[in-house]
Amino acid sequence: MASLQEPARIRGMFASIAGTYDVLNHLLSLNRDHEWRRAAVEAAGVRPGDRVLDVCTGTADLAVELARHVGPGGRVVGTDFCEAMVRLGVPKTSATSATSSVRAPVALGVADTLSLPFRDGTFDAVTVGFGIRNVADLGAGIREMARVAKPGGRVAILEFTQPPNPLFRFVYYVYFLILLPILGNLVSGGKRNAYGYLPRSVLKFPGRERLRRICEEQGLRDVRVVARSLGIITIHAGTRPS
Repeated sequence: MASLQEPARIRGMFASIAGTYDVLNHLLSLNRDHEWRRAAVEAAGVRPGDRVLDVCTGTADLAVELARHVGPGGRVVGTDFCEAMVRLGVPKTSATSATSSVRAPVALGVADTLSLPFRDGTFDAVTVGFGIRNVADLGAGIREMARVAKPGGRVAILEFTQPPNPLFRFVYYVYFLILLPILGNLVSGGKRNAYGYLPRSVLKFPGRERLRRICEEQGLRDVRVVARSLGIITIHAGTRPS
């Protein structure tokens, strides 16, 4: 049986839903995804003038949020291994686009998070939003993010998690395991059952304390865990040692 995180399968699946990806993100999160990304930027300690990398950037929503915070003196780079997703992010990050709200230069490119094309210690902060669970080797992906962060730089991971409250978890599972795949596959055309993959990947993802330990095992220090929206999402943010 193919792995849930088999790279070719994941790349093809995201390419197949790229055209409806943004609409469904906002719809299925009840438009809370904007708030979650802002919280991730805050946890990453991003400041004006910083140089920041966003891996698994998808259509660049988190990269755009980062650009608003680093300002015109900073720079944001976004990478993803799915070219179709990256192409859809370009209009958002273009300073000349009528719909763009970026405040800093943003460069997008195709790259595998397991083998980032940057030197050690390049970025003041490195982020990932809702993408690290799709990386074939979780520990290696976090280690690679830490490698390209400067000593003292922050690494922030924004990801779906399972809520701890049993009653809310039951309601959440009904929505997440039943309604979300139906709605997502209906709008996206059911291509490769992408929205059936989403809840399965979240359920297989490590819990918040296990993920904290993995971050520490990959060299991050002072790892903070911040839960939002009753534990639906969690932000892990740690520092690369000086």
